[in-house]
Amino acid sequence: MTAIRLLIVDDDPLVRAGLSLMLGGADDIEIVGEAADGGEVEALVDRTGPDVVLMDIRMPVVDGLRATERLRARADVPQIIVLTTFHADEQVLRALRAGAAGFVLKDTPPAEILDAVRRVAAGDPVLSPAVTRQLMNQAAGGVADTRRTRARERAAMLNDREREVAVAVGRGLANAAIATELFMSVATVKTHVSRILAKLDLGNRVQIALLAHDAGLLEEYQEDGHRGGGSGP
Repeated sequence: MTAIRLLIVDDDPLVRAGLSLMLGGADDIEIVGEAADGGEVEALVDRTGPDVVLMDIRMPVVDGLRATERLRARADVPQIIVLTTFHADEQVLRALRAGAAGFVLKDTPPAEILDAVRRVAAGDPVLSPAVTRQLMNQAAGGVADTRRTRARERAAMLNDREREVAVAVGRGLANAAIATELFMSVATVKTHVSRILAKLDLGNRVQIALLAHDAGLLEEYQEDGHRGGGSGP
């Protein structure tokens, strides 16, 4: 089994040491580097080639938000998990919009942080449905008219079935739950998710969820009880 290559970024040396000790002991995790500031990240990524970056969002020089935006603008970018002390924070939301695959709280139990790294490396976002709803409610509260219009224009590119899947992703459902609800195989769900990402030029499922909320698809779902308003097979 190939080990997951992990880069840890945090300005607190004790936090870095604790994370390295905690995660480095797993057979399937290899700590390939540590950084004390977001400004060091790009060079370290070039040098170490991590699969996942565990990124503190608050650092004194270059914070995790800016570092995430810089990494996501590159080709062949690693997956990024944001480390934070808050469940729903504007900077966390911006990091997710920039392409972070999810976030974990700094007081999360070690086993859950380890599970988050594994899930993100496998292509799954790290957002529980409860946390997703909390973040999305915050996002919905600040949706500007221009962003809502732009999101609706992009969502209009989806066919009915893709729209249903996008709504399900926005509700925080995993692939297996989406498959059950929409009467399709998990493989078909994954295919639809891949097509949505390609059509809308998005980086991961979290961005699908954010776009679904920005476009008001979740509001439509709640109002009419239909899966995103589509009529696919």
